[in-house]
Amino acid sequence: MDLDTNSMSQELPKEWFVTDTQANAVITWVLTGILAAAVIAHLSVGYFVGAAFATVATVTAVVPPLVVRSWSHTLPWPLLAIASLPLVLGPLHPAFLGQFFIGVGVAALGMLVVSTLQLTTTLRMTPTFAAFFVCITTLAVAGFWAVGSAFSAGYLGGTFVETNDELMLIFSVALVAGLVSGLTFWLYFRWRLRHEQSPLREVEST
Repeated sequence: MDLDTNSMSQELPKEWFVTDTQANAVITWVLTGILAAAVIAHLSVGYFVGAAFATVATVTAVVPPLVVRSWSHTLPWPLLAIASLPLVLGPLHPAFLGQFFIGVGVAALGMLVVSTLQLTTTLRMTPTFAAFFVCITTLAVAGFWAVGSAFSAGYLGGTFVETNDELMLIFSVALVAGLVSGLTFWLYFRWRLRHEQSPLREVEST
């Protein structure tokens, strides 16, 4: 029983990234509206990769208030803004640093997806698994983005990387961004769990 209790205490809280303040809600809803507009804009020009990414971000942002049925029960706007970086930087075809921030944005969206899954399903993740999920998600999205961009460039017009070295650079940067973001999230999760459990331990010891 003690072992089970300890393992359960290491799971991420169900509403880990949800904030319930009016100021945060207003900014989050504005960003959500921009993301929804981005879906339409990308579809209108045939950029289906960006449209798919914006759709996932929009749905993820809308889920928490719908589940709780409260307009102010929203994701933290800074995290949603970071998750939107690929939509802003992607069309600019940035160099190494820009690609890194795109990877960080994908990782942030991965964590928001984790939060959404925990809100709407019985799935619960430990900090270690959540960090691993972030790394895998970042690489998977980088691959999807590359394939989708190549398809768009070949059949719908546009530009794509010209050499395999450039493509490998994109994947390498995505890997580094996923690892850095995953480690950062893992350290943050561990710190939050210890911080939240310390008052309980003090109460139990008295």
